[in-house]
Amino acid sequence: MDINEVLSKCDHTLLSQNATWDEIKAICDDGIKYNTASVCIPPSYVKQAKEYVGGRTAVCTVIGFPNGYSTTAVKCFETEDAVRNGADEIDMVINIGWLKDKKYDLILNEIKEVKKACNGKILKVIIETCLLTDSEKIKMCEIVSDSGADYIKTSTGFSSGGANEHDIKIFAENVAPHLKIKAAGGIASIKDAENFINLGASRLGTSRIVKIVKNIK
Repeated sequence: MDINEVLSKCDHTLLSQNATWDEIKAICDDGIKYNTASVCIPPSYVKQAKEYVGGRTAVCTVIGFPNGYSTTAVKCFETEDAVRNGADEIDMVINIGWLKDKKYDLILNEIKEVKKACNGKILKVIIETCLLTDSEKIKMCEIVSDSGADYIKTSTGFSSGGANEHDIKIFAENVAPHLKIKAAGGIASIKDAENFINLGASRLGTSRIVKIVKNIK
């Protein structure tokens, strides 16, 4: 697979708590240079990053991150604020406790409300697969397929595990045809990236692929 094709599917990511503007700016520079799908950054940097990139790359941010247990109203406010600040894409975390409690209607409603707050921007739904059973993952494929969201996403990268081939296979077998797949967390090599793409992922959340390409070049 051509490396530029891999890069074009990467959300080049920096979400560490101690990220500085200089580091965010460097992520933006790399996203522009290597034509990544987006740069995924903390909400507090969205406005500054949007002005800095000047339309040369999409700006993605995270909502209810990383734990997902904010109220729906808070997630919607965060989303509206991010969109006002210029976010092109939103990655939200579901309420995992609700899933464990089988409160499926609450999860579906929340995703729908956040999608409304996106005002037409792309919405990716993080279900944190490392904390779920296979049956819960399949149920979330159904819920997210029905929600109006654009992507289902494996992981925050802040829990006990990230993307793996087993989970991407579950997604590919159980999502509706219109719903896209994002693998995130622990994508450590170009081979990893290619494997996830071949299994059905059309986005990759990763900080490492650009670094690897820079070292190669």
